[in-house]
Amino acid sequence: MFVIIGWVVALACIFGVYLVHGGNMGVILKALPFEMTTIFGAAIGAFLVNNQMKVVKASVAGLAGCFKGSKYNKARYLELLALMYDILQKARKEGLMSIEKDVEDPHSSPLFQKYPTVGNDHHVTEFVTDYLRMMVSGNLNAHEIESLMDSEIETHHQEAHAPVAAVQRLAGGLPAFGIVAAVLGVVNTMGSVGQPPAVLGGMIGSALVGTFLGILLAYAFAEPLAGLMEQKVEEAGKELLCIKTTLLASMQGYAPQVAIEFGRKVLFSPDRPTFSELEGHVKGKK
Repeated sequence: MFVIIGWVVALACIFGVYLVHGGNMGVILKALPFEMTTIFGAAIGAFLVNNQMKVVKASVAGLAGCFKGSKYNKARYLELLALMYDILQKARKEGLMSIEKDVEDPHSSPLFQKYPTVGNDHHVTEFVTDYLRMMVSGNLNAHEIESLMDSEIETHHQEAHAPVAAVQRLAGGLPAFGIVAAVLGVVNTMGSVGQPPAVLGGMIGSALVGTFLGILLAYAFAEPLAGLMEQKVEEAGKELLCIKTTLLASMQGYAPQVAIEFGRKVLFSPDRPTFSELEGHVKGKK
């Protein structure tokens, strides 16, 4: 919603001021289809050359996600921390082996299904169960598991940033493709030097539309979308960091109620539940 509002404000200000100063929209509209085809065609072609297909697909998915609200909110984190509390509490009371069935088949586990928002999220359940499985096996200490977690989170971070970098490179190339379109327009104009000044002026104006569009598309569309994608990547990373911190606190001997408090503290403040909210939610889910 805010993406659309932002674009409306930007375009209204740009073209509104242009019209107030006596600008002729006819010149822009006449050149628009040809300049857009040149710029978009070149940009898409270069984008495909510059990225592997998995990055292209991830970029398309990431761009589509920019038009959706964030799923990482206080309600989700309350569920996640309550799930972690239940798992750790069961392990503390009944022993680590008591959660083995929950870890091996989370989709049939009453603990995971009690919290469907995070319990049915493939990435969350896989990350949680992988490290709970290591804790159950007892073959690794807290430092070794922390090192593994850091490696996996770093890998996830790099993979998630690949589409962001791809869109940022696209944004960086759009002004250059706008110049290419403008140069072609000037070449076309130079081939018509015998035309009347009014015709030549219109042709030069149409050529300059290419430069304008390249800059506009880069800094009003592509670059802001890349920034929004990056923010969403950071949010996803925070969720994994929350799980990591909670599990490590438990391995270091802290009670489940204290361990989830460790996890709560790493969350971004706008989405972080308060101590009282988390305590009330955990008690309400018992």
